[in-house]
Amino acid sequence: MKISLDKKEKYSILKLEEENLNSVIAPDVKSEFVFLRNEGVVNLIFDMTDVKYVDSSGLSAILTANRLWNGYGSFVMTHVDHPAVKKLIEISRLETILTIIPTVQESIDFVMMEELQRELTKGEED
Repeated sequence: MKISLDKKEKYSILKLEEENLNSVIAPDVKSEFVFLRNEGVVNLIFDMTDVKYVDSSGLSAILTANRLWNGYGSFVMTHVDHPAVKKLIEISRLETILTIIPTVQESIDFVMMEELQRELTKGEED
């Protein structure tokens, strides 16, 4: 599995450099998500620029990441550009559950706003 990871202070960008997110690599992707969450990555942007095909195992890996970051930080998918991938997400009705943002920069902006909101909410609770 080919990936790149760009770690910043407030977020990390995990780019899957594969055309297929299928049953062959989905377990490794899932493991990477678990590792990053356990490592304390609060906000993860999952860049799918190169991904042209996702199967049910791939969707399962994505949903695992969504659950891992739910209530902890932000999990955002970006560059979900390929028509077959978009269609699968729409058919599965996952666009209502997942946060999908067109570009990496917009994803960074979104994550930073979410982070700011969490910090403000935490400050009000203290």
